[in-house]
Amino acid sequence: MLSTGGNEVDEAVASAVALLRPVVDRDWADTNAGQLEWSCRQTAEHIVTDLVTYAARLAGRTQSPYARLDITLGSADGLAPADNSGVNGGILDVITATGALLTAAVRTAPRDVRAFHPAPFRSANREGFAAMGVAEVLLHTHDVAEGLGLPYEPPAHLAEFVLTRIFPHVRPGPDHWRTLLWATGRAGLTGRADVTEWRWSNNLVLDTERLRLEGVTPAAAADLSAGGTGGFDWIEGGPFEGTREAAGMTTKAYEAGVHRPEFGLFVLVRREDDRAVGGMGFHGAPDEEGKAEVGYDLAEAARGNGYATEALRTLAEWALARDDVRSLFATIEPRNAPSQAVIARVGFVPVSAEPDEEGLRAYELRG
Repeated sequence: MLSTGGNEVDEAVASAVALLRPVVDRDWADTNAGQLEWSCRQTAEHIVTDLVTYAARLAGRTQSPYARLDITLGSADGLAPADNSGVNGGILDVITATGALLTAAVRTAPRDVRAFHPAPFRSANREGFAAMGVAEVLLHTHDVAEGLGLPYEPPAHLAEFVLTRIFPHVRPGPDHWRTLLWATGRAGLTGRADVTEWRWSNNLVLDTERLRLEGVTPAAAADLSAGGTGGFDWIEGGPFEGTREAAGMTTKAYEAGVHRPEFGLFVLVRREDDRAVGGMGFHGAPDEEGKAEVGYDLAEAARGNGYATEALRTLAEWALARDDVRSLFATIEPRNAPSQAVIARVGFVPVSAEPDEEGLRAYELRG
């Protein structure tokens, strides 16, 4: 069963505090945090700001870009600690507290809840907020540790959790932590060019009248292709075999470093009850001519309700509005009349009168 991230947030915070607690007597305020322009103390305070902001957005289902909380740290009785140990130790206490707030928000948020985050599709779900929180803790603890001259090696599975949720465009490597450091411009990686600009990527969601098309992360794709649910609540008979095959294609593309998440697999989820009914998506990014192939399937219990037509129309409109997509095509068995009807209703037209050598008939929709 896929983790929603609460345990990972807890473990990341515990890892950071365990490393830094023994050195609270050091001068964090006048020591740069690794390659950052911030001091170690400013960087630790930044972790607090991110954790509480993510917790507040997720718990409040906030859609406003103004929902960022800046925390002013100080003692409850108004008496400031007299030494480094008191100040730095207090910051670690607040990191622990705000980490617990994010963990609680992740564990109590329903699966379908999304809240505002700008990178890159303007929202994130509970796994996304958990992964962002873990990333902030791991990476900025690394920065502080580098500034203080401390070795830091967090549990590898925490870095993998981050990479497979919010770095779907990054080819994984044998060392998840080193890969995450490379992906965020903090370290070199043999055989790869240095990273100078980066951002993470929460999954894309497209809404129709009755459905949500939810982009599948590498973690969910691996689970689906292995026979799991991908973290979705499926109706009876789902997911159908085509969705599992598409998940396997997504996994292979991710492992090869050619996965573009917006041109991957989407799971079709009914808005009324948050049940997954099928899968739809692309067989890869558009080619040099701007052509992309689409495919879809539904669990048998969901067929006959117009879901495929509704979802494909929305996906096609989204894709053809992009500068890098000029046409969509699909291949269908001649005997598959229901699928041909879906294609026709969306506006696809046959490319040729006869099936190809694999017995499939091609259809195209131009922008």
